Amino acid sequence: QVQLVESGGGLVQAGGSLRLSCAASGIIFSIYDMAWYRQAPGKQRELVAMIFSGGSTNYADSVKGRFTISRDNAKNTVYLQMNSLKPEDTAVYYCKASMRQAYWGQGTQVTVSS
Repeated sequence: QVQLVESGGGLVQAGGSLRLSCAASGIIFSIYDMAWYRQAPGKQRELVAMIFSGGSTNYADSVKGRFTISRDNAKNTVYLQMNSLKPEDTAVYYCKASMRQAYWGQGTQVTVSS
């Protein structure tokens, strides 16, 4: 049974930082591409950052220079370090694992107050 469990969300003031974690189980984590998505109220889910199994990364333009995605294959965990947070970063953040199949976590709420 595959599980992706996100944690680390919360309420933070603009300019602050949060680190999200996504712990995976039931998959061979190291061979999966991992990603963070977010969905704000009334908006479509969008890709925030991706880290491939080989370690290369991609970021949405809106978060480049502020967010950093990383992974620890020994801990089966992917992280999203979010700095210089803005109110427009407010959303539910989801973790996704992709290879031949895709798996999603349940999401964690991030709220940035102005």
